[in-house]
Amino acid sequence: MRATWLKERENDPVRTQMFYAKKGIITGEMEYVAKIEDLSPELVRSEVARGRMIIPANVMHETLEPMAIGIASKCKINANIGSSAIAADIEDEVEKMKVSQKYKADTAMDLSTGGDLDEIRKAVINASVIPIGTVPIYQILHDVGNKIEDLTIEVMLDVLERQAKQGVSYFTIHAGFLLETMPNIAKRKMGIVSRGGSLMAAWMMHYHRENPFYTAFDEILDICAKYDVSLSLGDSLRPGCLADASDAAQLGELKVLGDLTLRAWERDVQVMVEGPGHVPINQIERNMKIQRELCHEAPFYILGPLVTDIAAGYDHISSAIGAAVGGWHGAAMLCYVTPKEHLGLPNADDVREGIIAYKIAAHAADIARGRKGARDVDDAMSDARYTFDWEKQFELSLDGDRAREYHDETLPQDVFKEAEFCSMCGPKFCSYKITQEIMDNPEGIQRIIDESKAKEEAGEAAALA
Repeated sequence: MRATWLKERENDPVRTQMFYAKKGIITGEMEYVAKIEDLSPELVRSEVARGRMIIPANVMHETLEPMAIGIASKCKINANIGSSAIAADIEDEVEKMKVSQKYKADTAMDLSTGGDLDEIRKAVINASVIPIGTVPIYQILHDVGNKIEDLTIEVMLDVLERQAKQGVSYFTIHAGFLLETMPNIAKRKMGIVSRGGSLMAAWMMHYHRENPFYTAFDEILDICAKYDVSLSLGDSLRPGCLADASDAAQLGELKVLGDLTLRAWERDVQVMVEGPGHVPINQIERNMKIQRELCHEAPFYILGPLVTDIAAGYDHISSAIGAAVGGWHGAAMLCYVTPKEHLGLPNADDVREGIIAYKIAAHAADIARGRKGARDVDDAMSDARYTFDWEKQFELSLDGDRAREYHDETLPQDVFKEAEFCSMCGPKFCSYKITQEIMDNPEGIQRIIDESKAKEEAGEAAALA
């Protein structure tokens, strides 16, 4: 789909979506986004031009189906996949990618840290029609033999360009964590919980020099502008527990990310900003508001946030609660959390659980924000439930396979797909069926209403007498 659009633009000096949007040009990607979001193409163009919407679409990923992240579009979700030093199998990551797309993740991040990282990423991108993001510091560290002190700006830029050539559509760059922030970390209960952030801290402490992602930011922008790689400005100091939420370290970094956002926009590089983390539910709205102010309304991409620290094994639920609230108050994309969070490397089943939890959160946020048509599918589901249309219910469910599985667990025979009850209430105690039988007797209902009204009037007359 994109091959023709890219061919027409191959000789342009800059090929980012923001470049064209600022020039008043509506690209094929913008047209496509407008259609699937039910927005006007001009609105999409204007939102991209002002930086309030991004279309992450690396020019090297020709098979990508364009999507948008921004407050004017539907709330999106990201699925994290990737290998580790303990488990690194290309086929496993491709399977996670397939599951991510089956259950409709909007983007996926390859966070691989073990195995042949270039080959894993190549396979993941080839299997994907959704944008792929990465955290390049993982491969940078891998390529220097896991010796953070051997990291150089030259190695860093080489990895970024290599990943961009492969078709990565957005980079998480930990450029907002500065030396001046170090004293605030010592005041925390849990210090730094971001892997990228901790690696940057180790490098800065070893050399007593400023964050290399910050000092080389202009060179990073050169690469992003060349391939139209969006920047996901990473929150190295996101809170890893409720006690550290909304502290000076987190908010100080956020201000730096706002400054970097403006620098990226000057170069026509698209930006979204990453956010917390672990945050009490009563602080989420304030976090969304502060980000809009400090980061000039760039799309906010939040991890959770987890609203409690004690849900080990169920953190996809704890975080989906926070994600729904965050989306309601303006977050543009939600980074999913799986049941394995804090415990281990997710497998394909965990990916499925995380995606569905976050699809629920994103959809709830769209309904809360009153997005056009957001509740249509819910109303259709209500009709299907009330009329016992089981097949339609499975079709409309976010995870139709799971819905069918649970229904068929006790009533597997096909005849029960026509039944006017489920195994919970059985044929005698279904409230829908009882209600329908009542509604099928309008004369009886009217008689009851008339009798009730007559008794009420008689009572009033007696009271007056």
